[in-house]
Amino acid sequence: MTEMTVGILLIGALVALVLLGMHIAVALFSVAIAGVWLLRDNFDLAMRLLSISVYNGIADYLFATIPLFVLMGLIVSISNIGRDTFQVAEALLRRLRGGLGIATIAANTVFAAVTGVSIASAAVFTKVAVPEMTRYGYRPAFAAGTVAGSSVLGMLIPPSLLLIIYGVLAEQSIGNLFVAGIIPGILLALGFAGMIVALTFIAPRFVFVDGAPRVAGAEGEADMGAAEMVRKLLPIVVLVMLVLGGLYSGFFTPTEAGGVGAFGALVIALFKRSLDRRRIWRVLKDTGMVSVTILILLIAASFYSRMLAIAGIPSAIGDLVSASGLGAYGFLALYVLVVLLMGMILDSSSILLIMVPIAAPIAQSLGFDLIQFGLVTVLAVEIGLLTPPFGISVFTVHSTLGDRDVGLESIFAGVAPFIAVMALVTLLIALFPSLSTALL
Repeated sequence: MTEMTVGILLIGALVALVLLGMHIAVALFSVAIAGVWLLRDNFDLAMRLLSISVYNGIADYLFATIPLFVLMGLIVSISNIGRDTFQVAEALLRRLRGGLGIATIAANTVFAAVTGVSIASAAVFTKVAVPEMTRYGYRPAFAAGTVAGSSVLGMLIPPSLLLIIYGVLAEQSIGNLFVAGIIPGILLALGFAGMIVALTFIAPRFVFVDGAPRVAGAEGEADMGAAEMVRKLLPIVVLVMLVLGGLYSGFFTPTEAGGVGAFGALVIALFKRSLDRRRIWRVLKDTGMVSVTILILLIAASFYSRMLAIAGIPSAIGDLVSASGLGAYGFLALYVLVVLLMGMILDSSSILLIMVPIAAPIAQSLGFDLIQFGLVTVLAVEIGLLTPPFGISVFTVHSTLGDRDVGLESIFAGVAPFIAVMALVTLLIALFPSLSTALL
């Protein structure tokens, strides 16, 4: 067999192992070792490349961003900042038609700017937004779908763990990726809000139980005063300005921004008295578990990339794309389709680890800016968080609700309009590179 044939068979074996339930890191290591051994008939070479990958894979100072941003996100998640943000958005927007849905999106957008984890957003806003939306006459399935759909903003609006992972795999600046994510993130949030308003007029029974919301201001509900709004919003606004302002102004590196953000989140949590000894231990333990998992995955992906380079897979596929006449956008359309299909059966990190080492060199050879390509990739991967049968964000919302009256199939139906908006934004970013590079 040729090296190309072996490489393709190994990629197929990797996908098969993951689908059979093997941990993605173990699968990557196994396939990479077997690949180098088969391609070079030298087991010692495979072990030497493994040792090099283990050290070089995460030796850079930049990798400290991962535990720092994870720590910041976890502290913020237990500090009730998400609840406070939603309450302010609810007070400002609940009198608008579809206003509570827009409030959920607005709160999720702000929350995403300090957590970077979609699952955290889904869990937090399921508890605070779904009960309020159903109380105002929204269909439970649509309320749950709104939370699941808007939770994906956590992986696009910086800081984002997926953008960090992509930046490492594609060897792109984490800071530039964060800056590039601003416009697409805002565009996605506005698209979600516009879609909700449109649905309230076009298909009101899809949104509301009786075709119309319950009248706001009933039951003696008092408006929130300006002073209370400021008090609730001040912590998250300060944290966002501290982290993102310092990062975008160039005053902080991404790693320093993570450290400052983690410290700022700790100060806020202590000020709000939301941390005790048990919670501090849980946050530190979860930070370690999440960070080590991601770092091991990155080491495995580095080794996997070396095996692909030895097999000549990226260059061979690039030549095949050029010879096929697909062109740059034909390749991009095919790539997005493959990512969407993989998103139905694999988690986000697994898709990035499998696809980016193969696709990034090809995209660069076809003239794509890898920053733009990264945002298209992350958006396509995030759609996978909402599509069956995997749909991890939908499962998170369903699990958090613990309500048998809102079935998984109902939440998947409620999230369908959000998938359509994400597909449209993905197309816009692919066709207009300036949407992702204008701020660089």
